[in-house]
Amino acid sequence: MFSTDLAFIQNLSATEITLILLIVLLLFGAKRLPELARSMGKSMQEFKKATREVQEDFQNAMDSAGEDNSSAQKKQQAQAPAQTQPRAESQAEGAKEETEHAHTPKQA
Repeated sequence: MFSTDLAFIQNLSATEITLILLIVLLLFGAKRLPELARSMGKSMQEFKKATREVQEDFQNAMDSAGEDNSSAQKKQQAQAPAQTQPRAESQAEGAKEETEHAHTPKQA
């Protein structure tokens, strides 16, 4: 992670880095540099924390959506055998009634 965060520094030579630090020192002064570094570090820390929270929220939403889909599928699977069973029983009862009517003589 560190190497990707500061990847642009790899292209700078030692003299270029020294020149940049010297310009920053002249612009902000020696007294303000530690304060500036602290505030910069805190803001980076807050940004990383917010990024992590967004990623966790997104992952939780994806997990809950996956659980909702799987629980809905389980409910459908549980209801499917229950729905087919009464149909099979009613068909069996209908067949019994047909055979009973076929064996009983008609009264005229």
